[in-house]
Amino acid sequence: MNSHSPARATARVLLLTGPSGSGKTSLAALTGLPVLNLDDFYKERTDPSLPQLPDSGGADWDSPLSWDAAAAVAAIGELCRTGRTAVPVYDIATSSRTGSAELALDGAPLFIAEGIFAADVIERCREAGLLADALCLRGRPTTTFRRRLARDLREGRKPAVYLVRRGLRLLRSERTIVARHTALGAHPCARPEALARIATARTADPVEAAARP
Repeated sequence: MNSHSPARATARVLLLTGPSGSGKTSLAALTGLPVLNLDDFYKERTDPSLPQLPDSGGADWDSPLSWDAAAAVAAIGELCRTGRTAVPVYDIATSSRTGSAELALDGAPLFIAEGIFAADVIERCREAGLLADALCLRGRPTTTFRRRLARDLREGRKPAVYLVRRGLRLLRSERTIVARHTALGAHPCARPEALARIATARTADPVEAAARP
């Protein structure tokens, strides 16, 4: 390999997506694998490219256009090649980046990148030979609604009125969201199957894992 050749990947990524409140973060933590939080790649509230809700409802944080996919893919690629990367620290309550932190794999050959827009980078990760698997968590929309609203209110992510309106909007569109993620290449499943597929990815040959449909 010459000095201009790209570094060979030493790790693979498992992309974990699903509706907001579907349990992605808790499932990722349960695996014990390193986790890249893709929500930290949201654009800041001052970004002129932020998509807007109709009727002056403010920024549409559920649109993929509110997210910096290129930066997320760059971080995934760096983690796969070097085992570490700098990640922005994002404060959802203020819709702004407050700093950065280093994420290191410490030799792990597999890590999880989770977030509501993870499906939007499936094809790019697959083309780069970095993808181990891509999963979309799904469940009962009413359960997701209750879990999401309780979390968002507890963490003070946005004003309560905004959170309730957003929650109802997402409740109505949850099946459409799952269908979109599936169309982008994520395998729809509940937590037990997701854990089983993650266990398989941990023990799979890297070449076989990258080729998994």
